[in-house]
Amino acid sequence: MKKVLFVATVVQLHIARFHIPYLKWFHEQGWQVDVAAKNDYAHPEECVIPYCDHFYDIPFARSPFDSSNLRAFKMLKQRLDETHYDIIHCHTPMGAVIARLAARKSRRAGTKVIYTAHGFHFYRGAPMKNWLLYYPAERFLARWTDVILTMNREDEQAAHKFPCPRIEYVPGVGIDLEKFSRHQPRDAVRAALGIPPDAVFILSVGELIARKNYNVAIEAVAALDTPADFRFYIAGIGDKESQLRQHIADKGLEDKIKLLGFRSDIPDLLHAADVFFFPSLQEGLPVAVMEAMACGLPIVCSRIRGNTDLIDEGLGGYLVDAADTAGFTQALTQCITSSSNADMAAYNREKIVGFSEEAVLERMANIYRTTMNGAV
Repeated sequence: MKKVLFVATVVQLHIARFHIPYLKWFHEQGWQVDVAAKNDYAHPEECVIPYCDHFYDIPFARSPFDSSNLRAFKMLKQRLDETHYDIIHCHTPMGAVIARLAARKSRRAGTKVIYTAHGFHFYRGAPMKNWLLYYPAERFLARWTDVILTMNREDEQAAHKFPCPRIEYVPGVGIDLEKFSRHQPRDAVRAALGIPPDAVFILSVGELIARKNYNVAIEAVAALDTPADFRFYIAGIGDKESQLRQHIADKGLEDKIKLLGFRSDIPDLLHAADVFFFPSLQEGLPVAVMEAMACGLPIVCSRIRGNTDLIDEGLGGYLVDAADTAGFTQALTQCITSSSNADMAAYNREKIVGFSEEAVLERMANIYRTTMNGAV
């Protein structure tokens, strides 16, 4: 029986969210499917991974300087010495670093190592320290990688400079379009949120962290000067919550801007919204934007890697430099007052089909097949 090992830093926030369809695909091909990741569930007994034959709880840490990663390397190396895998597919920065270091001996025995880059930490506009630390590391590790998969065109161009025999572009992890076609009645959702029937509902979804650039978003919304009533809600949790609440209070906009916290009803929120606002500073290929596109929303987002792969200027939304508060205000105003939102909605729904779970799984299945046949 052939065997595949999926490696990522954590289970709940990565494996369970993005990779179950691929575990299922291997399972249906008759492979033994194993997972190595940290059990990050609040209640460890809740960690049940569908289509997984063996789960190995490895104490990966996100920080490259965390000493627990040394223990993670030793544990994973022991596992690989005991079990031969035909394919190791690794994800997330530290999970992929440790997996490729641990798999050097395995590769000499015929194991193929696939690495999906969900967004290199070096990118156009990244701090110099990112280039000094992460670029050399990725280039060095590429020599112990058989296939590098990238999710955006900027990363694809960068990866072609690495000493890896095969670079492939794959459009994300796949969006379940059926999931985002089901939703509660729009009016009922808006009423439950306290949004007036005639108000323009601007929505953001994402962690409340510095990278999401929500301080600029609040400033942009605060500067809106339009006769139309509006509400701006942000769904997510994170370490910047108290600071953002204070920012909203300082602007006197508690009645217009609200933090919704963690939400399990994102499809309902998206279908109730009129505009999706995503001012992030850094992304690989943002799932939040893809979900908004699937729900037929016009998008106002930052002009960064990942966003530019998804949004076509003037057709599916507006791209604005991440630090351009006035530019975001202008783009939001255009969405609020425009008569072309329906055209943008239709455009985004059509484009996102190419990023669907079915399309990505078909692409990945082809990569797996050719890798199994030794065509790397």
